[in-house]
Amino acid sequence: MKRRNFIVGATGALASLPGISPTKATSKVNLAARTTRLPMKGLRDQYRGDLFTDFLPFMDKYVIDPEFGGFRCNTDHLGARLNDNKLSWFEGRGTWVYSFLYNNLRREQKYLDVARRSIDLILKTKPSGDELWPKEITREGKPLNSADGEIYGDLFIAEGMAEFSKAINDAAYWDYAKQILLKCVRLYDRPDYRPTIGQTYLGPSARPFPGARIQGVWMTLIRAATQMLQMRSDKEIEAVADRCVDAIVHHHYNKDFDLINELLNHDLSRPDNEYASLVYTGHCIENLWMLMQEAIRRHDENLFDKFAAWFKRHVEVAWDDVYGGVFRNLQDVQKNVWLVDKVLWAQEEVLIGSLLLTERRSYDWAVDLFRKTNDYVRAKYPLKRYGSPLWMYASDRQASYEAFSKMPKRVENFHHPRHLMLNLLSLERMMRV
Repeated sequence: MKRRNFIVGATGALASLPGISPTKATSKVNLAARTTRLPMKGLRDQYRGDLFTDFLPFMDKYVIDPEFGGFRCNTDHLGARLNDNKLSWFEGRGTWVYSFLYNNLRREQKYLDVARRSIDLILKTKPSGDELWPKEITREGKPLNSADGEIYGDLFIAEGMAEFSKAINDAAYWDYAKQILLKCVRLYDRPDYRPTIGQTYLGPSARPFPGARIQGVWMTLIRAATQMLQMRSDKEIEAVADRCVDAIVHHHYNKDFDLINELLNHDLSRPDNEYASLVYTGHCIENLWMLMQEAIRRHDENLFDKFAAWFKRHVEVAWDDVYGGVFRNLQDVQKNVWLVDKVLWAQEEVLIGSLLLTERRSYDWAVDLFRKTNDYVRAKYPLKRYGSPLWMYASDRQASYEAFSKMPKRVENFHHPRHLMLNLLSLERMMRV
């Protein structure tokens, strides 16, 4: 078996990752395999520079609010701010990023302070009962508009709080994260939940779909649940994780075309209209590496291998053989209708999943996929040639700067640093072989 550019996953390295145990698929022979075409150290150093030299200093200088805390993400790639308003989505996500950074990469007080101040800011608009956090707040933390019934913002806040609880060793934040998570499940279980969800995928003329079961929601729930369960056992959170896995494996997965549907009826049956042909490949690829992490937490190797095979299948289907990279939205499987924009986060989910599989299974195809995607992303998305340390968060099919320059101005404070941190940790584990 060829080994390209990597030391493949080692028993010691695997054991150092929460929820990962050695498997019979690893061997001392292939654990030490290495090539020089792209040395591990060079890739590791590149990731360190992306995170610590480029991204975090930009955040310090232009995005993190030194007076009121939180993240002013309505900022362009050169640091010009459109306004000082803040989004609950980005506060929860930012809290997670800086708490995870503190917990796993550098235990520096400044990172913990950023997370703490974001939580303090968002708690100024803490909702009561089953209400949701406002979607947008002022710089000082006053509500500007409602969440419009969408639970994603609250789920990101829960994920951030749980990671923060680990950073400061205070179970109260984990407990509150659990309350938020279970509240979101209750709202999601309402038969009238988010009737406009179809517009997210098919545009403003999409027919209403109240109470739809949404892969994106299961994905956000499983990511929060897996991380919380790695910190503490809890029967109610385990039940949420079980529901997420069951929904994807036994319902959203469509055997007819070997792909995962994004939307199902409230009872998890398949719709008999255009939604039956909708496959949001970006979420599929993202969700599958998260489900692989959940399989690892459960020590279920068969489940891991199922998700690995599905991950490979979805990337192959989504790959653009003309220009490279993956598409995120297959609007109609039968007619092969795609949206052909290229968002950075979808490419980075491929990088996370393929490196996880390189570490865990040392598949040749995963190594090749990581190399191919990494080469594509680094050729197209970094903005250094345009005077910025950031990367384009989205563009057209060709990933052109011209298309990006016409898009809304904002800083992406979650998917990009998450990719950098998770893959940096993976590389460092593999280098410890």
